[in-house]
Amino acid sequence: MAETNGQPAEPARRRSFWRNKKGATAVEFALVAVPFFGLIAAIVEIGLLIFADSALDTATSNAARLIRTGQAQSKGFDKTAFRDAVCTGITPMFSCAKVKLDVRTSSDFSTMNLANPTRKADGTIDDSGFTYNAGHGTDIVVVRVYYDWPITLNWLATLGAESNGSSRLLSAVTAFRNEPFTW
Repeated sequence: MAETNGQPAEPARRRSFWRNKKGATAVEFALVAVPFFGLIAAIVEIGLLIFADSALDTATSNAARLIRTGQAQSKGFDKTAFRDAVCTGITPMFSCAKVKLDVRTSSDFSTMNLANPTRKADGTIDDSGFTYNAGHGTDIVVVRVYYDWPITLNWLATLGAESNGSSRLLSAVTAFRNEPFTW
């Protein structure tokens, strides 16, 4: 091989470049790092979403017990007081101001309205038709609680009918017959 100015000739330089293994691990990691960290972010986001949904279900069940046993009625709960009862179980993770609830009585279990709420033009939950009616002893009551959970890392979690593109609608529903209390 002929050398020019102390450098190997062009074909020899190419061969030495292809044989050189220095930095191969760094290049391989760079190719795999973005999908790997994206997968980790998706796992964390979905885990938080599932945990938040479970916390909302538990808080709703605990607060609904106040209605079922007549405690909410005896204490004169209104919509705000009941929202505060729900928020005691979810406060560290949720903003209580964004909790939307609908409490209403029904004539029987088969005719309850359990449809998800619609969204306004700005993407927020339309709660204009929501009411608070805890009923009396032996009334059938359905408690629906909704929360827009913000999605920050995982765009896959924003897919589906319960999403507005930047948040996911979490919902908790419980239906029961009030105990036969008299107030």
